Formats: sequence, C-alpha cells, structure tokens
Amino acid sequence: MSRPRRSVQFQHRGSNGHHGRRPSISETSEGLSEPGSPGPRTMNGNSESASLTRSPSTLQKEPKPQTEYEKKKETFITRTIWTFVMIAGFFAAMFAGHIYILAIVTAVQIVSFKEVIAIANVPSRAKNLPFTRSLNWYFLGTTMYFLYGESVIYYFKHIVLVDRILLPFATHHRFISFMLYVMGFVFFVGSLQKGHYRFQFTQFAWTHMALYLINVQSHFIMNNTLEGMIWFFLPASLVITNDIFAYICGITFGRTQLIKLSPKKTVEGFVGAWILTILFGFAMTNVLMRYKYFICPANDLGSNFFTGLHCEPNPVFLPQEFTFQPPLLLHSPPRTFHIAPMQFHILVFASFASLIAPFGGFFASGLKRTFKVKDFGESIPGHGGITDRMDCQFIMGFFAFMYYQSFIAEYRASVGGVIETAIQGLSAEEQIEVVRGLTKYLVGQGQVGEGVFECLAGVLPRRRR
Repeated sequence: MSRPRRSVQFQHRGSNGHHGRRPSISETSEGLSEPGSPGPRTMNGNSESASLTRSPSTLQKEPKPQTEYEKKKETFITRTIWTFVMIAGFFAAMFAGHIYILAIVTAVQIVSFKEVIAIANVPSRAKNLPFTRSLNWYFLGTTMYFLYGESVIYYFKHIVLVDRILLPFATHHRFISFMLYVMGFVFFVGSLQKGHYRFQFTQFAWTHMALYLINVQSHFIMNNTLEGMIWFFLPASLVITNDIFAYICGITFGRTQLIKLSPKKTVEGFVGAWILTILFGFAMTNVLMRYKYFICPANDLGSNFFTGLHCEPNPVFLPQEFTFQPPLLLHSPPRTFHIAPMQFHILVFASFASLIAPFGGFFASGLKRTFKVKDFGESIPGHGGITDRMDCQFIMGFFAFMYYQSFIAEYRASVGGVIETAIQGLSAEEQIEVVRGLTKYLVGQGQVGEGVFECLAGVLPRRRR
C-alpha cells in the first residue's frame, strides 16, 4: 500500500490555525463574540460561522442585575404614577356624587379586611381547615349587612318605611342581623377539630378584631359622607397632608427619633406637621364652606357637584360676631370680628389628625413587624396594600363622626323620623287622622287645593269613636 503524502495538507472548513481538526462550537462562538475580527469565508462569500448552529446559552443573554439606585428610581416612578392615579380617582368620585364615595369606601373595607386576614391565615392551608376562610367572609358579610342596614334605615327611613317589601326588613333589621351572626357562631363551633383548637379560636378572635378595626370604623366614614361631603373630605385630606408635611419637615430638620416602631419618624417632623396641618385646615375649610354640595347632607344620592344640593346650612358654617379684648390694651374698646364657628372646630380636627391619627399607622407598623411582613399586600403598585394607606384614616373617620354628633350636629324632627314615630307608635286609625289633619292644615296654609282635602275625606274612613 502506498503511504499518504505528509507534505500535503487538506484545508479544513473553518480552520483558524487548528490544523487537522474541525473547530468546536465553543471556539466558533468565541469567534462570533469578537466584533472586530471577520470570520473565514467560504467560496460563495458567506460567513462560515453563520452556518453553524448556536447554542441556546449564546442566544439568551442573562439580564443585567439592577443596581440599588435603579431599583429605587423604578419604585419612585411607580409610586408617583399611582399616587396621581389615586388622587385623580378620588376627586373624580367626590365630584361625581356621594354614591361613588360610598362605593369606594365599601371596596376599601373589603380589600383591607382581606389583607389583614391573609397575614394570619397562611397556616390554615397546611392544617387542612377548609371552612376557616369561608367563616371569615361570612362574618364580614353579616357585619356589613348590619352596619349598612343601620345607615340606610337611619338616613333613608322616609323611603324604606313606606315600602311594603322593605318595611319588615327595616323594623326587624337588628334581630335578623343577630340571627345571621348566631348561625355563623354555631357553624364555627361545629367546625372545631381536635388538635386545632388553639389555631381556630385564634382565627375567630383575629377575625373579630379585623371587623372592629376596619369595618366598624369604615361604617362611620360612610355616615360622615351622608351627613355632608365636608365631613368625609376634610378629615381624609387632613391625614394625607399631615403625612406629607411630616415627611418634608422630617427630612429638612428632623433629628430626634419619635417612636421605635417607625425609626424614620422624628419629633421635629411631628410638631412641624401639626402646625402646617392647622394652617391647611383653616384654608381648606374656608373654601369648602362656600359650596352647599359639601356642607349639605346627602338627601339625594343622585346629585353631584354640578347639580348641587339644597339645604339650610348648619349654623356652624355661618359667620358669627365675636368680641375680643386685647390683654395689653385694656382701656381700648373691644375688637369685633366675624368668623364661622367651623374655623374653631378645625383646630380640633387638625390636632387629632396630627397628634393621634398617626398612631393608627404606628399600630399597623407593629402589626406588620409581628408577622414579619413589609406590607399588608400589593393592591397598589409602589404603595403596598390598601391597609398601608388607610391605617390612619379609619381612626380619623371614627373620631370625625363622634365629634360631629357630639358638638356640631343639629337634632331636628325629620320626615323620616315623623313617619317612623307614626308607624311604630300609632294605630292605623290614628295614622289616618294624622293624614287628614295634615291635609287640612296644608289647605289652610294654601299649600294644596281644597279638592285634595275633599278627595281624601271621601276616601279615608272615619275614626271610630
């Protein structure tokens, strides 16, 4: 056999100085990764490396990890965008009408309840207790039925009590609510399982705590809205602006730590925000008092800012004359000035929003630290959960309702109250006499024609003597 000629070398494809072997994939990829070096070409002029199959690792470049600055920048942008979205939605709902604010408050309390329950309900999956979450939602529904029913009956009794279908539900509302709760209580006792007593009773107590801290206090926020839009908007805006002022004052001249639960809170920011919140409250109250849409009760849920509301304003919104004697000028005549009493009440509202309401946020911070979570949820991108934004609003709304009912509200006889008294305290014959007497009075005042009285006198039966 003849030996091959050693001097003859066969040119291999893609040989790049590696004589006698075909280049590997890794070598080809290295060649491709060099942007400045042209690859060997074949006779038809195409790059030989394009004919080789690339590995998936070369096609998928690993994403470059974000720096700490980029993460903070992205979070700040997201937080800012959603802040403006929430502000725009809030004002749009407020100008659209009371019914939209009530819908927002309802959604807030449902989501907040879900977030608070979720942070303590994780072990229920591992313990295979299927009715734990169902009972939580059942108690929520029962509580909302009772609270909403109380508000509807109180503010709209002139509609509810004259309806044949709604009247039985209105007159027996509290008993129906109680029986619904008892049914849930019995079901809870029946669902107790051996070995899980501690966990189930803990969940039962946790659910009732969430109902009180979230839903009961949200109920008073709804009542504030029905009493007048100002009693909803003013407390909410005071809490929001106080939080902003505390942040600005804290980063500007804050030095002394206020509370360990929130290390970033400072005494200087706390006090500075109090002063600025009072000034903001004075200015905002002066603006809101000019519009009846804000100061009138919601006697028509179909109204909005453009249609307006009509009522006799509460005297607290009307300027009154006050006399002031300067202490350093005792021999001079007293100074007289006019101001609405609401301007004095706003001192109390602003002080509570600045000095007490933030402790609702501190309470929420302690709760999150207990369960070792950063936020209650992720309902609002960049802000965490709904509860993280509403922790101070719940207690502020509760206070606003109590203060309004104690020092500002006027207790007059209302149409609904008169109808309720007539239905519950008078017999059918006495109610007919009331109708006949009111009709006769209105005829004498010229409010209705005599034909109305004659028509009713012919239709209504006479009272038996």
